[in-house]
Amino acid sequence: MTLSPSLSGPSVEPRVIRKQYAMEMAVERTRLLYQGSLLPTLFMLINGLVCAGLLWSPQRYFLVSVWLVWLLSLVALRVIQVAAFDSAMPSRQAQPVWRRMFLLGSAMSGLTLAAAGIALVPTDSFLQQAWVFGLIGAATLSASVAYAVSLPAFLSFTLPCLLPAIGYLFWGGDEQQQGWGWLGLILLGSLSVVAWQVNRLIQHGLMRRFQNQALIEHLQQAQSRSELLNQELAREIEQRRHAEEELREAQVGLESRVAQRSRELDAANQALSKSEARLALALKASELGLWDWNLQTDEVHHTQLKELFGIEPEFVTAMLSHLKPRLHPQDLPPLRRALVEHLKGRTEDYQIEYRVRHGDGHWVWIEDRGRAVERGANGRVIRMVGTRRDISVSKGLEEQRQLAATVFEAASEGIVIFDPNYALIAVNQAFSRVTGYQIEDLLGRNVVELPCSRDARRHYSAIHQALDQHGSWQGELVEARKNGELYPQWQQLNVVRDVRGNVSHIVGFFADLSARRESEERMRYLTHYDELTGLANRSLFRERLHEAHQRVRQGGRSLALLHINLDRFKLLNDSLGHEVADQMLQKMARRLVNALPEADTIARLSGDEFAVLFDAYGNLSSLARVATRLSTKLRLPLTVEGHELVVSASMGISMLPDNAREISALVSQSNMAMQHAKHLGGNNFQFYTDSLQASTLERLQLENHLRKAIEEKQLKVFYQPKLCLATGRLNAAEALVRWDHPTMGRVPPGDFIGLAEETGLIGPIGEFVLRQACWQACEWQRQGLEPIRVSVNLSVHQLRQGKLVSLVRQVLEETGLAPHYLELELTESQLLDSVEHIIATFQQLRDLGVKLAIDDFGTGYSSLSYLKRIPVDYVKIDQAFIRGLGEGGEDAAITRAIIAMAHGLSLKVVAEGVERSEQLEFLKAELCDEVQGYLISRPVEAQALAVLLQTQGIH
Repeated sequence: MTLSPSLSGPSVEPRVIRKQYAMEMAVERTRLLYQGSLLPTLFMLINGLVCAGLLWSPQRYFLVSVWLVWLLSLVALRVIQVAAFDSAMPSRQAQPVWRRMFLLGSAMSGLTLAAAGIALVPTDSFLQQAWVFGLIGAATLSASVAYAVSLPAFLSFTLPCLLPAIGYLFWGGDEQQQGWGWLGLILLGSLSVVAWQVNRLIQHGLMRRFQNQALIEHLQQAQSRSELLNQELAREIEQRRHAEEELREAQVGLESRVAQRSRELDAANQALSKSEARLALALKASELGLWDWNLQTDEVHHTQLKELFGIEPEFVTAMLSHLKPRLHPQDLPPLRRALVEHLKGRTEDYQIEYRVRHGDGHWVWIEDRGRAVERGANGRVIRMVGTRRDISVSKGLEEQRQLAATVFEAASEGIVIFDPNYALIAVNQAFSRVTGYQIEDLLGRNVVELPCSRDARRHYSAIHQALDQHGSWQGELVEARKNGELYPQWQQLNVVRDVRGNVSHIVGFFADLSARRESEERMRYLTHYDELTGLANRSLFRERLHEAHQRVRQGGRSLALLHINLDRFKLLNDSLGHEVADQMLQKMARRLVNALPEADTIARLSGDEFAVLFDAYGNLSSLARVATRLSTKLRLPLTVEGHELVVSASMGISMLPDNAREISALVSQSNMAMQHAKHLGGNNFQFYTDSLQASTLERLQLENHLRKAIEEKQLKVFYQPKLCLATGRLNAAEALVRWDHPTMGRVPPGDFIGLAEETGLIGPIGEFVLRQACWQACEWQRQGLEPIRVSVNLSVHQLRQGKLVSLVRQVLEETGLAPHYLELELTESQLLDSVEHIIATFQQLRDLGVKLAIDDFGTGYSSLSYLKRIPVDYVKIDQAFIRGLGEGGEDAAITRAIIAMAHGLSLKVVAEGVERSEQLEFLKAELCDEVQGYLISRPVEAQALAVLLQTQGIH
């Protein structure tokens, strides 16, 4: 195969190619010239305007104006020329006229700049000469670099621009102008070298570019030639495929002749084995396998062995050695017995059912029948013939029947079966359990005669119609048991048809819905009512509140919400147990119901929180009377499992629309008022006010600030020294926490200590003070100061946590402070809270060696027996008694009695709040042990107290 000259390689002569490249390069240079001419033209315009500004003077107004107008005209023509070139078609851009027009414009631009250097530059101003020649040189440099794409374009601009001016400067000027001429010559030579080098680079780049394009075109031509070759190859392949198809048709003809011959041979073979085929078909139709067993040689012959056992016949040639291992172990003993009985002549036939492992691994049931057909001289059987058949399907059906019977009897739902005439033919045990009737009392009776089908009898026609039309019916009936009790029953009836489509049976399923109905009623009750108290729960309360709100909005009625919280319920729950607390809640709920007959809804919201809704209340005074009456009735003593309890309540009242417009605000306002009542000590009620909301918001903000203060370590510990009256020296100091807020300044302790107690923040604050005080006491000792005792106040919250003893032990170990230099103070009013627990805790602290004190003694209600049992070392007299020592005899008598009583119990006495010298003299006279107060020192920082201790050491 040969290729045409147009496909075998390039036929264009090198000379023609070079000529084509030259033309394309000329066109590309022209395009580059036009594309790069705008910037030098703009630069020339700017420099021309600057030159005109520099040369503008009365003597040259006319010349400068004419030159400037000419320059603007040239710039405008060049811009128009570039725009026309860009909008022209590529075929028009290749015309030589564009190149000639560009060269003419370049020459005119160069002559314009030369005219400025010859006619406009004054000969007597060097500065103006430098500016003008510099601007002309800059414009020349910019245009020359841009026009270096084409050397003719470069020369058409540079020579007219520089040569006339250089000649003028050389032949018509002084030495200074000749110097400018030499500078022009140097510029001309430099620009020529640069232009030549740039032109070479552009020439090289364009050559590479056009060579790449030629290479791409050559590759495209090669690809076209490849496609033509592929087409030639495809035609050749198609010819070969056609030849192969012809050969294949010849082969098919040969095969058909061979097949015809084979069919003729098969027909002959079929004629020979016609009797054998009939026998095989008969055996296959009967699903029987024949076997012939020679007992002397154990040789056996089978038919249908593959179909029965899934085993090829050549692998089973011996009965005992090949078949016996495949028998099920449980079926082997009865098979052996049946065979022995027949061989001994005790049975006429050998018949047994057993399992054999199939070739694919599963077990198949086989029914085996046989008979002895030949005996030896001694009467022993030497040959047996028999049949085998697979009975796995019938066995499976039998098992399913047994399973169905078991399910029928064991089902928890009642099952009944009727014949087509609705006569009862079968029931299960669940039917008897539900109805109470015995099975034998109902069998054979029609459904309308059954005593347990009272409601079904009324709906018989509808049920019968549904079964005829749809084949099923289901619904809920109310039937009667044998004892006359009515119960809800869910019944479902389905028609069973035979193969001809006739009704053969009617099967019914029914379930006793009594337990489900009770459960639903129970769930419905629990959805809206509290299980413990029987009051409305939170869900029903919200529904009633929403309904009342709708009535208020529609009819202009009023609404009041009373929020109740039992005081100290958690303490009662923890101390007496949940069972006693639950019984107490039940009794309190009954008191609420009895005390508030006018209430619209009484609900239990949570553990010890209740809400009472008054729809259309009268006025504030009536609400106050209701709250007072309720508070009095709730506070009456009640007895629960031998415990006599007095439980008070804190109540908050909010009204709609007086206080709120929406339900959410009403609930939050009542809760806010209840919290305020609890904050005031409990056992009272409070109405919501705007000032209460502001106070609550302020406390909430203060709580957030306090949490942040703990995290950012804004808390500090100050120390107020204690003076020992026997020695006159400072021997102890009380650690007091102070809070310096970044914006609020010093926050008084009274503003945040109580809040910390309520929110639980007193725990981390107390731990911080304890650690800081112990560390500071050790630090003073390390500084060489006399060791003093530091006292730290405890809170009930720390005692309730149960971790106080371990915390104190850990802090003492970490700081290294000796236990007897630590004193822990507990307010007397807090002793009544879990007295036994406090006594046990104080005893463990005493075992550690820590000193213990009762603060604010005389203001609480603690029993003297408790004081005797609590292991304390110090008693601090409250400053309220110290403050009144100089005003009358009562405070003095109480102070004197406390000192005497404490000394009688071997306790030391500390007086706090000493501010006047006469108070100090009285305490000295009464043999008080220690004093503290502003007379001794205000609370100071650790450094200031160190100075006091150091000064004491010097004296």
